[in-house]
Amino acid sequence: MSVPTSAISARHQDLDLRVVAGSWPEGIRGDAVFSAPQVATDLPFALFGFGVMCRLSLRPGQHGAGDDRFAWRTNVVDTPSQRLHRAAAETFLPGPTGYVSPFGFPNAANTAPLPWDGRLFATWDVGRPVEVDPDTLGFLGEVGSQRSWGPATLPGDQVLPFYFSTAHPVVDPERQCLWTVKQSFNADGSTQLHVVHWDGLGTEVSVWPISNGVVFGSSHTVSQTRDHLVLADSGNFKADPGEMAGGPRTVTIDDDAAVYLVRKDALLESPNGTPHEGTPFRVAPTTGHFYACWDDSDGVRVLFEHMDRMDLGFKLQEGDRDALGRPVDPGLIGFYNTAMAPSTISEVLFDPVTQQQKVEARHCDEWSWNLELSAMDWSLEALGSPVLHHVAYQGYRPGAVSQRAVELYGDRVGPLPGGDTPGSLVSFRRGSLEVHSRWEFADTGDHITSPTFAPDLDRARGGQHGWVVLPVLSDDGFRVEVFDAGDVGRGPVAVLAPPGRECVPVLLHSAWMRDDDTPVGCERLRFGDDLPEGVLDGLGPDLAAVVQGVVADLDAATAARSD
Repeated sequence: MSVPTSAISARHQDLDLRVVAGSWPEGIRGDAVFSAPQVATDLPFALFGFGVMCRLSLRPGQHGAGDDRFAWRTNVVDTPSQRLHRAAAETFLPGPTGYVSPFGFPNAANTAPLPWDGRLFATWDVGRPVEVDPDTLGFLGEVGSQRSWGPATLPGDQVLPFYFSTAHPVVDPERQCLWTVKQSFNADGSTQLHVVHWDGLGTEVSVWPISNGVVFGSSHTVSQTRDHLVLADSGNFKADPGEMAGGPRTVTIDDDAAVYLVRKDALLESPNGTPHEGTPFRVAPTTGHFYACWDDSDGVRVLFEHMDRMDLGFKLQEGDRDALGRPVDPGLIGFYNTAMAPSTISEVLFDPVTQQQKVEARHCDEWSWNLELSAMDWSLEALGSPVLHHVAYQGYRPGAVSQRAVELYGDRVGPLPGGDTPGSLVSFRRGSLEVHSRWEFADTGDHITSPTFAPDLDRARGGQHGWVVLPVLSDDGFRVEVFDAGDVGRGPVAVLAPPGRECVPVLLHSAWMRDDDTPVGCERLRFGDDLPEGVLDGLGPDLAAVVQGVVADLDAATAARSD
């Protein structure tokens, strides 16, 4: 088996799940939320479609489900970008980062959910964070006006600006603000990092350029300690201008990547727009996701989930043969090229004063193929003193590895397994990265997705007291497995599945949020107020009318919520 084709072909839908194995644990509560794309087969990258937010209620009988059923609810994030596409789809054409249109560059908002004190945001690497209603999952507003974000990555006044940003902003639990980034292009094709700060209450953000913060790939993650922001060049998604012009792909990912530490207070104490320098370091291999300990009194300690030889810019396309020489399954065209080496995790200690760094622990194993994502306890207690770190691995998938990629990398790729290998859920001890517990999925047809940590709110926190909620995609039907976070090796304590063995398409990142918080009311950015002056004049009357219709619809929705 390779990646299940239902991951591409299935459609998002509401489902009522039931317990089909084990017993539902007492004490689990809240919601698990998942970001996902609408799979767009008309795009070169099928996973660059418009975002969907999915919510799994961890208590039965919620959101219209029966007393013994668990509500899986989905909704397309109806941003201005998505609404304009719905109204004038014929004007949206495939581009290297999704669609391009006369309106500009749509924000897909399809990658990660970000809860914040009862509020919920959806993110993407090429757009501003988007706030959605945690109950209806509908659009509320984008974070920060175009005016305050400043010049877009691709400059020019647009209805839909192109902001190369990050899929993983962070909420500062002490300063009660959000930190994110934007990138601007340099003459050599690299991008310059800017830190973006939002207090969560208005329509304006602050932006500071990081003068030495040069990135050659993307800035997929922002992490933080009490005093520092941790920024990095992921290095795993690099644009290839020759490929964009119709030639073969020749650009490859890097062997290492830059990391920058930036002091938060230095930013906040300076006027908006003041340039700052980050303290530079390098890590290897390249890394998409990383998590810093909150306590930085003895240095900045970061856990890196490396993406060894995973080139996310390499997509499966028509005519490809896989790593075993077979024609690639037509149902996977547009899917990303999966890993060509086992994945590494490491813990690194950075000294921002001496600029010294030390790899304190590292783990890579024969089974650690295709590190998918991890389940984090985001409580301040756990960020300060983490105990366990839960990581899902999908296993080696030769059917989703292109021979083109293997040949391009040559001797940078070692011997590959002769077939699919099992996925697993693994708990590592923080500090040593020793395996605390591991569960292996026997069926290589299972596509392990993003695990979520649901805390036991009545016990001390650190990643070991609670549950790991793990959706599994399969052509035989979708299911959700729930593990005791203290001993995932025992296997799932409960399994949810829909009664008709329905399938669910690919899911990306996930998060846990309380279901009893009341969001604070605040001013949100109106789409109509965000349009640059005179921007409609260049569209012509028909397309200008489309924009004005979306403005009116969004204003009506805001008024209805107020009533």
